[in-house]
Amino acid sequence: MKTKNVADEVLKAALRLFAEQGYANTSVQQIVQAAGVTKGAMYHYFTSKDDLLFAIYERMLSLQKRRLDEITAEGGETESVLRAVCEDVVVTSIDFLPEGTVFFRSQHMLTPERQAEVKRRRREYHDKFAELIVQGQGEGRFRDDVPVPVLIAHFFSDIHYLPHWYSHDGPEDKAELAAQITELFLRSLRRTDG
Repeated sequence: MKTKNVADEVLKAALRLFAEQGYANTSVQQIVQAAGVTKGAMYHYFTSKDDLLFAIYERMLSLQKRRLDEITAEGGETESVLRAVCEDVVVTSIDFLPEGTVFFRSQHMLTPERQAEVKRRRREYHDKFAELIVQGQGEGRFRDDVPVPVLIAHFFSDIHYLPHWYSHDGPEDKAELAAQITELFLRSLRRTDG
C-alpha cells in the first residue's frame, strides 16, 4: 500500500466498521486490520478513534462550506443563489450519506472539544445561509413572520432526515430530489401577502 493512501484506507475502514457495528463497538485494532495498516501508520494521520469520527464528518463539512462560499461569491438574484445553495447541500448530503449517518449516530461520543468544533463549523455555515434569508426578507421576497432560525431548522431537518429514508437504489434521482426539497422550502419562504 502506498503511504499516500494510508489515511484514506483508514477512513474507509473506520466508516465501514462504524456503520456495521457502531462507533462504540469498533476498536482501533479492528480498523487497522480492515485497512491493512499498522497502528503506527494510523496514528501518523489520526491521534485517536475520536479523531477518525471527526475526520469522517469534517470532509463533508469542508466541502459544503467551500461550495457555499463559491455559490455566494458568484452572486446573482437572492432566491436563485439560495436555490443553488439548497440544492447543493441536498446533493452533497446524499453523496456523503454514509458519513453523515455514522456521524449523527455517534456524535455524542466525541470529546467536548470536538463537539464544540463541529458546532462552531455548522454555525458558521448556518450564519451564511441565514444571511441569504435575511437579504431576501429585506428585498420583500421572503416572509418575516417566522424567526430565521426556525426557517433554517425547517430546511435542515429535511436534510438530517435523509438517512432514514433515502436510498441510492431507490427511484429518486439526487438532483431531482434536491430540486424538489429546495422548491418546497422556497415556497415556504416566499411572501404570500402580495
